Amino acid sequence: MKPVVNLLWCRPGKVGGSEEYLVRQLVGLRTAAPDIVPRLVVAPGFVDAHRELAGLDASVGPPWTAGLAGRLAAELTWLPRHLGGGDLVHHGGGTVPLRSPRPVVLTIHDIQYVSFPQYFSAARLRYLRAAMPPSVRRARVVAVPSEFVKTTVVDAFGADPDTVVVVPHGVDVAPSAHRPSEAVLRQRYGLGDRRVLVFPAITHPHKGHRFLLDVAATAWTHPDIVVVLIGGEGPAEQDVRAAIERLGLAGRVVRPGRVPAEDRDGLIGLAEALVFPSEYEGFGAPVLEAMAAGTPVICSDAPAVAEVAGDAAVVRPLDVDAWAGALDDVGADRARLIERGRARAAHFTTAISGAALARAYRLALS
Repeated sequence: MKPVVNLLWCRPGKVGGSEEYLVRQLVGLRTAAPDIVPRLVVAPGFVDAHRELAGLDASVGPPWTAGLAGRLAAELTWLPRHLGGGDLVHHGGGTVPLRSPRPVVLTIHDIQYVSFPQYFSAARLRYLRAAMPPSVRRARVVAVPSEFVKTTVVDAFGADPDTVVVVPHGVDVAPSAHRPSEAVLRQRYGLGDRRVLVFPAITHPHKGHRFLLDVAATAWTHPDIVVVLIGGEGPAEQDVRAAIERLGLAGRVVRPGRVPAEDRDGLIGLAEALVFPSEYEGFGAPVLEAMAAGTPVICSDAPAVAEVAGDAAVVRPLDVDAWAGALDDVGADRARLIERGRARAAHFTTAISGAALARAYRLALS
């Protein structure tokens, strides 16, 4: 089978966890279904950013595809010429371009815009409201990362549940030999010998940076606690910076921005806990990344996050008082949380994700 996978929407470092989701699926596809050989259509910079996909044929879009307007223009002009010749077309960005061959597999990461329209620009909101319902109708199969997203897609768009396939995130444990040592990371990021909490997320409003800062300022006040915020700048960036200053947290919050994957994995590995206070997710891959690394997790009870965490994390509603004692809970139950977390992560490997994607492709051609 030779699917064509449209990743033109995926600008490296700009789209959050959905980027890793698709990449890891394709890595897992090689293991789970070597008879399926995808051809990629990608944004500029994607090939250099993802050497793990080396060997796959890739057509690189024009430089003006950055941003929604540029991408839409490319989908109308440049993209159709590069989607032919496959058995099916897989659109990974949540919508199906107007000019697309069929059959179509469509990945929908979430439909956050339905529940939290206030977090979207007016232009983006108009686009999603206009484009997503017909995209779902045009797709023969819709791939989603969780049962939560499947339910929301079926309810919002009237999709046939039999054609909505859960393709979970896949996370493999990176070899520790490839990571810098704990001592190196502590020196590199100015952590000293303090207790480290890690939160990896772009500063999108729904991710919960402000909530976490409130917890750090009112409940987790010990001077030995340092919160490391990993990730690029999003729409809530200025609000986050202002809150750090206003709450007097500059000395207890470290903000390295985007870091190399090896450093990210190492920081998660040395942390006392990964904290994940997101208000809304389609999945919540950092929860699994921490579990696979043997790091306990404190997370919100947002439906998809709680679905992924199961009984292997400290799950709390987004209330400061509810989070106040979470670090004590981690300390009291650390060994069990680590054991259950590793067992939980074993059900979400890249090979399992790739096998689920292969099922979605085969269903689309059945």
